[in-house]
Amino acid sequence: MTRGTGSTHTTAGVPRQTRSRGTGSKGHEPSMDDTTDFDSALRGLIAPAPTFVTDDEGRLVWDLRRFDFLQGKTAPETVHPHLWRQGRLTVLSGLFEVTEGVYQVRGMDLSNMTLIEGGEGVVVVDPLVSEEVAAEALRLYREYRSDRPVTAVVYTHPHLDHFGGVRGVVDEDDVVSGRVPIVAPEHFMEHGASENVYAGTAMIRRGMYFAAFDLDPGPEGRVGMGLGIGTSNGSVGLIPPTLEITRTGQEEVLDGVRFVFQMTPGTEAPAEMNFHLPERRALCTAENACHTLHNLLTLRGAQVRDARMWSRYLNETIRLFADGSDVVFASHHWPTWGTDALRDLLAEQRDIYAYLHDQTLRLMNKGFTGIEIAEELTLPPALERAWSSRGYYGSVSHNVKAIYQRYMGWFDGNPAHLWQHPPKAQAERYARAMGGVDGLLAQARVFADEGDLRFAAELGSHAVFAAPDRSDAREFLAHVLTRLGHGSECATWRNFFLVGASELTSEVPPTALPLADSLLSALNVTQILDSLAIRVDGPRAWREELSLELRVTDIGERHRALLSNGVLVHYPGPEEDEEVGLTLTLTKERLLRVAAGAEPEGSEYEGDLGVLRRLMALLDAPRPDFPIVTP
Repeated sequence: MTRGTGSTHTTAGVPRQTRSRGTGSKGHEPSMDDTTDFDSALRGLIAPAPTFVTDDEGRLVWDLRRFDFLQGKTAPETVHPHLWRQGRLTVLSGLFEVTEGVYQVRGMDLSNMTLIEGGEGVVVVDPLVSEEVAAEALRLYREYRSDRPVTAVVYTHPHLDHFGGVRGVVDEDDVVSGRVPIVAPEHFMEHGASENVYAGTAMIRRGMYFAAFDLDPGPEGRVGMGLGIGTSNGSVGLIPPTLEITRTGQEEVLDGVRFVFQMTPGTEAPAEMNFHLPERRALCTAENACHTLHNLLTLRGAQVRDARMWSRYLNETIRLFADGSDVVFASHHWPTWGTDALRDLLAEQRDIYAYLHDQTLRLMNKGFTGIEIAEELTLPPALERAWSSRGYYGSVSHNVKAIYQRYMGWFDGNPAHLWQHPPKAQAERYARAMGGVDGLLAQARVFADEGDLRFAAELGSHAVFAAPDRSDAREFLAHVLTRLGHGSECATWRNFFLVGASELTSEVPPTALPLADSLLSALNVTQILDSLAIRVDGPRAWREELSLELRVTDIGERHRALLSNGVLVHYPGPEEDEEVGLTLTLTKERLLRVAAGAEPEGSEYEGDLGVLRRLMALLDAPRPDFPIVTP
């Protein structure tokens, strides 16, 4: 292996980045004549899904009609052929039979909703992103199967597209009363409540790039996300689970159906589980094995996932359940039928995560950095040829860098990289070194003309950061990013490139913050105080000292918080003799309102209410529309 720079070549006038997924081999491409996935994606179709869904006010929350352009078999020059193929697969929608008593609604959101018929009703697994779409999916099932009541809900993991629509399929009163259990893996609430809070604004802002929410669908724009065709934008909710799964092998009977669970923490989510239906010989792999290479670190931001354990859990899945299964289905994409075929799929998914992990560590221990490894690492031919391991959602390139980051962090060991200038200062120096912004742009155009769009984008970005008001710099960078996007096999790379190009030449669209009351109410008191602590403006709070005690009556908890050296320190169970400037007695619901900036009306207090007002005055508001491609 040598330290390489990568290359590009052109297909039908569109630059195809041979290194966009960390490969560069020839003759190992999957066959475009293979129709197995299309046959599987249409197998068991009972009825087509509605092409659009609206909320009570008539606002569109899901519109599949915008993707009608994907009907053509041949990819246009502006879309990578593999991504076009994946888009055509993920746009296939409707109610499908997986096996007797197991049904899925697919193509009505980013994820699938699975419906498992029991003795009296139906068990809903992963009720989509928003309640309007989930309700419509349930209506579709009832129209073509039977008007069964929902007798249980299963969340496979705490990502929004697997629980957000729960209020569209079940009433919370039925859950609270015990009539309808909600089953989830251990620590579901901890991770589900916190993921979009602490770094929520930054993740959601980058999520606008990741999912390309405001990018128009079309051959020159959005063609999906690789994992699914898109995400609905209706009402999001969360009803806490009532039954936790804590160990592999745990069995639960839901409406007469026996579920055998497998815990897989730290894989695609910090809390995740697969399950097996022995009597129906059906296996659900949640989001641990889909028809794409997944993310070890999503481009929207997250904690790095453990590729080694992901592979080991999939091997355990094979050993525990493969022989007893005739079909494997997941929370995304289409099922795979046949014991041999599903074993092959799981083995391919197992092997790709292990290969990326082991080879990254091998080369890391020979002195190569994450960027260098990502540039040169090539997958085994059998995995290159497998459609299910192609990088439509994750990529070999950014997954390798994630593995390096998990073990080694951001620093590559080169002291010249230890204290680099931030982007704007760096850009100004690049411009100076090249004789000004004009010289910088001239060099960028040379590289673009030579087909090195990657370095052209880097120089173009320096030009924009050095002179953000220069329209020619913005337009050049937008053009290069567009070309990179149109050549990307990975949907999320395409989305990032194209959204970046759009924001260079138009205004930044509003960034949605879908934190519904039901999500916020799931926070515990520690998490509520954490969400305040990360908003304290440290420099303004350096000289402030204050303390308060919270007595949360409806849950019987007491917490103390004090401001010291610009840090909001807090902990539960303060001693009785600890003196504080303010004691506030209130319910958790009222505390959430206070944390959102409301006055503590209707609450009891002792001491100086000004303590609370001084603290709230020191909180900094997040900026949901912060710039990304400009300074």
